[in-house]
Amino acid sequence: MAIIVRLDVMLATRKMKSKDLAARIGISEQNLSLLKSGKVRGVRFETLSAICKELDCQPGDLLEFQPD
Repeated sequence: MAIIVRLDVMLATRKMKSKDLAARIGISEQNLSLLKSGKVRGVRFETLSAICKELDCQPGDLLEFQPD
């Protein structure tokens, strides 16, 4: 089972740069980059909520489940 992070797609759709989003939600660009690449083991609901608020989207727009 795999969770695919589609944050890069949503950033492109909203025409926003990663560094701008990171500044707005109060996390480092490096941590946002790790999240964007799917190299994290978890994400706090607080962070997910802040991303959704800034990008005006739902968590399901950012995360996708793909069975093996």
